[in-house]
Amino acid sequence: MKIGMFTMGYMRYPLERAFADAKRLGYDGIEIWGGRPHAYAPDLKAGQLKELLGLRDKYNMEIIGYTPETNGYPFNPMIGTEAMRRESIDYIKLNMDMAKAMGGKFVLLSAAHAGYEATHDEIWDRVIKTFTELAHYAEDIEIDIAFEPLTQYESNVIVTCNDLVRALDTINSPRLVGMCDICPPFCNREPIMSYFDKLGDRLRHMHIIDSDGCSDTHMMPGDGNIPLRQLLRAIKDRNYKHFLTVELVMAYLNEPSLYSELAMERMRELLS
Repeated sequence: MKIGMFTMGYMRYPLERAFADAKRLGYDGIEIWGGRPHAYAPDLKAGQLKELLGLRDKYNMEIIGYTPETNGYPFNPMIGTEAMRRESIDYIKLNMDMAKAMGGKFVLLSAAHAGYEATHDEIWDRVIKTFTELAHYAEDIEIDIAFEPLTQYESNVIVTCNDLVRALDTINSPRLVGMCDICPPFCNREPIMSYFDKLGDRLRHMHIIDSDGCSDTHMMPGDGNIPLRQLLRAIKDRNYKHFLTVELVMAYLNEPSLYSELAMERMRELLS
């Protein structure tokens, strides 16, 4: 299985440090976080894309995909007025253009919180309307959207595997596929491997972390309560061919190089 690095943990350093560490530590690819100062889509369009592609080539590091910020700061198509939704969609389409331009296999999107006063029907209508338009755009520019369920602590839209399957089936686009961050199913008390059972070959990407089971905190592999050795064995037995990105985020900003090294050491040990 191929192990990816997520660049969000390096947000307080130049992006080149993430590429250099990924190469030095033996990661197979790099998942680009779409925030400043690294790879914010408007900055990429304004000329920063050339620098990003230069880092890709310098370190001979595959760009797995592009994960922009779409969970509410300031863009979230699931909440607010129609004008706010349209602005968020335009922003996401720009991110899709940049994902395509950097050679990523997908742009990773989620459906953030729709607000406490929205009804179930209002939420569902909005997510289907939004992601149908985005899926059609993905078909036009020929890139995949990897749709990520969030934890119940982050969203009230797509939070379970069944939610994801229903959305994929309803929209029915070959460019809208599924992914699994293992924190949401673990917190939801649903089997992580149900993503394999219910999505089949539509499962195209995974985020591997550890979890306490009662929050959205993404922990270093081996520091939480997920039986990772057994889970990774089960994933390997399914002949999974896509990337497992180790998603170290806010808790590890102070020493991203050290934690990236520790994460890779633990992943190798868990996979051995």
